Amino acid sequence: MRPDRPQLHPVTVAPSREDPVARSLSEVGGGPVGRHSRPHRWWVPVRVLLAAFAVVFAVALVQHQPCLKTGWASDEARYGKMCYSDVPYLYIGRGYAEGLWPYSDTGGRYEVTEYPVGISYLAWFAARLTQLDPSGPPTEARHLGDPQQLWSLPGMAAEVNSYFLVTALLLCLFGVLATWFLAGTHRGRPWDALYFVLSPVLLATGLINWDLMAVALVAGALWAWSRQRPMLTGVLIGLGAATKLYPLFLLGPILVIAWRRRELGTFGLAAVGAVVAWGVVNLPAVLTGFAQWKVFWTFNSARGADLGSMWLVLEHAGHHVAPATINTWSWVLFGAICVAVAVLGTVARETPRLAQLALLVVAGFLLVNKVYSPQYVLWLLPLAVMARPRGRDLLIWQAGELAYLFGVWMYLGGWLNAAVGGGAPAYDVLICVRVLAELYLVAVVVRDILRPEHDPVRAERTPARGRSLAGPEPLVGSGAAS
Repeated sequence: MRPDRPQLHPVTVAPSREDPVARSLSEVGGGPVGRHSRPHRWWVPVRVLLAAFAVVFAVALVQHQPCLKTGWASDEARYGKMCYSDVPYLYIGRGYAEGLWPYSDTGGRYEVTEYPVGISYLAWFAARLTQLDPSGPPTEARHLGDPQQLWSLPGMAAEVNSYFLVTALLLCLFGVLATWFLAGTHRGRPWDALYFVLSPVLLATGLINWDLMAVALVAGALWAWSRQRPMLTGVLIGLGAATKLYPLFLLGPILVIAWRRRELGTFGLAAVGAVVAWGVVNLPAVLTGFAQWKVFWTFNSARGADLGSMWLVLEHAGHHVAPATINTWSWVLFGAICVAVAVLGTVARETPRLAQLALLVVAGFLLVNKVYSPQYVLWLLPLAVMARPRGRDLLIWQAGELAYLFGVWMYLGGWLNAAVGGGAPAYDVLICVRVLAELYLVAVVVRDILRPEHDPVRAERTPARGRSLAGPEPLVGSGAAS
């Protein structure tokens, strides 16, 4: 390591001593950590974080009890009590209840799963686990009936609930993995992951879909990059992109950082790892059902203005935009955002951290995309926690996200429409609130990049150099620092 590189802080940083919000909350339990406090020998930070995540996830399961009790059929429960999840509906609606491989040709009996392969594999695996002890009729008998009637067969309602719980357990494991990765990303700052574990949006959206799988892989990519392992970083990005497309966007920030550090070979290693991992994971789907594999790409290109997007606000205002036009302008705007982030990363006084640039790119994609499903907030969560580990800013951002989450459930339940005579201006306002909250988070991170003294991870300075003891992630390889 070159002498001009910032060294990572050897002492664990306590949030209750550096974060005003954490300091205020700590008064409930005796106040901030003292200067002469001694850490517990067994309850080290990562174990506390994992235990806290288990508690939060258990609360999330309890929050879904109204839907479990009503068979996922009551709008009063799934929207009114905000316990909706895509998981049970896909078990019946995509053929998993019949034990079908997601890329098999069903001859039109079932719709093809519209998700990338990682989610399809996980959903199928959860179905196979559920069917080890099925409560419904034998799997073979399900092929004989009408798929629309499967849910009403004896024992199937209980089996759907079992499938949801099995899936929740698998997602919990990915959440545990994400927590572990985030706790180790900033050496000396494991408690930054507490903002992920105790996040209100994690509690509210963690079980809506399978996104926690991609979240864990993105967290793993941040961890691998901080450990100077570009190939592993790329592999995790490739696996993430095979689960949700957005982890692929991390390669852009890696290119900017590698360019600044004159270490383009590290970007090459990451890119190769990502491409190979993505290809290997997609290969089984391509070989067993190429036409079904392509559905994810055609489905997204054909959809119009959808939930949560500014395009939908325009639609509600009477300005219809064709799907093809939305596709074009979404990518043009996203391309412009990527160029702006690249310029920012290049002209900044110090090399930005990967989480900072990645947050800006992913947030830019979500701001101009034609759909913002409620669980998409999870895409930003690990990046936000690592980019700006400050309670105030994270809570301001999440307050806007939670307002939108409330609005989308009320909108889907039909209550906002009824309140305004058939329109949805209240929902449109909450979409704008969510956008403004994301822009606030983006603005704070941009400020941290341009003025690194405001970056909490770089906040503590060495007297000799004025460089951060907590520092950015260590450079990969032996190239010069910017």
